[in-house]
Amino acid sequence: MLRNGAAGASSPSGKGANRPVRVWCDGCYDMVHYGHSNQLRQARAMGDYLIVGVHTDEEISKHKGPPVFTQEERYKMVKAIKWVDEIVPGAPYVTTLETLDKYNCDFCVHGNDITLTVDGKDTYEEVKNAGRYRECKRTQGVSTTDLVGRMLLMTKAHHSNIDEDMDYRKHTDNFGKCPKSHSPWTGVSQFLQTSQKIIQFASGKEPQPGDTIIYVAGAFDLFHVGHVDFLEKAHQIAKRPYIIVGLHFDQEVNLYKGKNYPIMNVHERTLSVLACRYVSEVVIGAPYSITADLLDHFKVDFVCHGMTEVVPDKNGSDPYEEPKKRNIFRLVDSGNNLTTDLIVKRIIKNRLEFEARNQKKEAKELAVLEAMKRREEEGALGKAGQEDHES
Repeated sequence: MLRNGAAGASSPSGKGANRPVRVWCDGCYDMVHYGHSNQLRQARAMGDYLIVGVHTDEEISKHKGPPVFTQEERYKMVKAIKWVDEIVPGAPYVTTLETLDKYNCDFCVHGNDITLTVDGKDTYEEVKNAGRYRECKRTQGVSTTDLVGRMLLMTKAHHSNIDEDMDYRKHTDNFGKCPKSHSPWTGVSQFLQTSQKIIQFASGKEPQPGDTIIYVAGAFDLFHVGHVDFLEKAHQIAKRPYIIVGLHFDQEVNLYKGKNYPIMNVHERTLSVLACRYVSEVVIGAPYSITADLLDHFKVDFVCHGMTEVVPDKNGSDPYEEPKKRNIFRLVDSGNNLTTDLIVKRIIKNRLEFEARNQKKEAKELAVLEAMKRREEEGALGKAGQEDHES
């Protein structure tokens, strides 16, 4: 059980005594995951107001390759992250001082990896040179490359409590890897959940008198815009909604979804859901069938489910039998038919393009690393030569 924070909480930065510190972030935000959310959480903590620029499909295709989600889907996903105060659709791919000034931003924040244009240039070079760039720590253990690999290889080794298998090891070694070498920014590493990370994502309040307690349950795998639309509709049921999300364990999800689902394990799904502004609390490992004990414990007013099929429990019973008996069950039509299955189909359809995209991206990163290494070596030689001359 994790209580979630609310959007727009006051900044702990201590800045803005005279005026609010405005922070800029930008990116593709394709297949938004907890790594993106963690970047935005860190950026928001550096100031008082966070503006996020999101690139168009055309710009992403030009510089990186085809995005998985459309720009409208990506705009909506970023808006739903609780640390975001405002988004700018169609933000330029290269971050300039002109953009920062246009939105009255003091500086921009990016992770400690590198973003390159189609020509291999650092997209943040101008703001870095002007001293209006800040860096936050990149989240280990998650990347779009890794998630795509899990879908394509159909491995289950990312599930909690499952030993690593050879297919997954091959994936972590080879998926999207440039033939010659390996970039530290593009690739796969293991995600290790910590209590500190959960606390950073979940710092909310208990329900207050007058709040309407709404319970929803499911896998919420590859947390996407379909989930966001559903949670937003559930949020609109009451004037003061308090939404509790029950997340099923990996083995439970695999039982009713089959294949290699869930694509993200329960620890990863927890952070993804906690980052959503409509969610107040998360129950990790919620029972598949909603019990009287659960409803009484959380004092649930409504239980909501989307328009997707309800799979019977192992004994053939309806998992929503108890809330239906109490007349607190509500079907919520989000108007969005996107599912995890459809996302996987998008990936498989464009498999070769995505693999080529990752290899092209990594090749550019390796070229930059090599240039940085050469500059460091030249600088060291120059310094040594100067010291010899002075002695």
